[in-house]
Amino acid sequence: MTTTVPPRSARVPLRDRLLRLAGAVTTPLLPGDYLDLVAPLRAGADLRGRILDVRPETPDAATVVIRPGRGWRGHLPGQYVRLGVDVDGVRQWRAYSLTSPAARHAPITVTVKAIPDGVVSNHLVRRIRPGTIVQLDQAQGDFVLPRPVPDRVLFVTAGSGVTPVMGMLRSGALAGTDVVVLHSAPTPADVIFGPELRGLAERGVLRLVERHTDTDGQVDTADLDGLVPDHLDRQTWACGPVGLLDALEAHWAGGGAADRLHTERFRPTVITAGEGGPVTFTRAGVTVQADGARALLDAGEEAGVLMPSGCRMGICFGCVLPLRQGAVRDLRTGELTTALPGDGVRIQTCVSAAAGPCDIDL
Repeated sequence: MTTTVPPRSARVPLRDRLLRLAGAVTTPLLPGDYLDLVAPLRAGADLRGRILDVRPETPDAATVVIRPGRGWRGHLPGQYVRLGVDVDGVRQWRAYSLTSPAARHAPITVTVKAIPDGVVSNHLVRRIRPGTIVQLDQAQGDFVLPRPVPDRVLFVTAGSGVTPVMGMLRSGALAGTDVVVLHSAPTPADVIFGPELRGLAERGVLRLVERHTDTDGQVDTADLDGLVPDHLDRQTWACGPVGLLDALEAHWAGGGAADRLHTERFRPTVITAGEGGPVTFTRAGVTVQADGARALLDAGEEAGVLMPSGCRMGICFGCVLPLRQGAVRDLRTGELTTALPGDGVRIQTCVSAAAGPCDIDL
């Protein structure tokens, strides 16, 4: 009897054979699923981070300290990161400015302001605990300082719009630069990083102009000549509500200085929750009016859309689809979920109803 020995190149490496054996033993899970439990931040895994601490900043804002996994490539001051956070069994994605200095192997921080009906922001500010694992994307955004840094810089911010600016200030890149920060918030207690900003001003690192809107009213472009007389001559970075940014862009353009203004807009549209609304199934090209008591699964099927489904009771997750934009309400709990393009929110259509206009990726 003869025995044929396969050539060396045809032999399966020991590592691959062990992985195949592990896969057979652990089916329906994969070995990587178990590794995720014990080493979620390991090299080669999907990029994740572990919450190290949550530090209150104001009554409705907190800084979240995160240890990123080994795949983190670092960031530039002023950039943002998208976080994937599991809230009551649903993974929600939101973008937040990085407020930590740009050190690749150090923890990163994002500072979050809780907003009314904000599923993720309220969870991060009030509920999330150290040790929690979150999903991460790599840092993104071009709201950053150039090289070399200009001699005179103005930052115009409102509310949580100060967060990318704090990342720039903490980076040390502005040392020796003439810096003015014009920031508005309802009261002194509502100024995110208030003590730190005031301390920098006291040490002469920057000039801080605070506008407290409860007593002083909103910042108007007509006020700028008095607050920062040379504002049109400064390279300016602005981040805040859409109305403020629109007004600043018009003002800088009217003054012939549009090229000196740089703005950051995370939320170009505002989602207003209600009861029911038009539901668009994007790829199917179908829009249907749905009331606030009817499941999106039923509304889609009645309109002739071929909807994935399973138990129809919110148990099997066979009906999950991406919510590209809009607001939905969980029919079991009444909880609201909102999404804007890029958030990566997925919903169970069998137990979710329209809470305003919404766009389903199907």
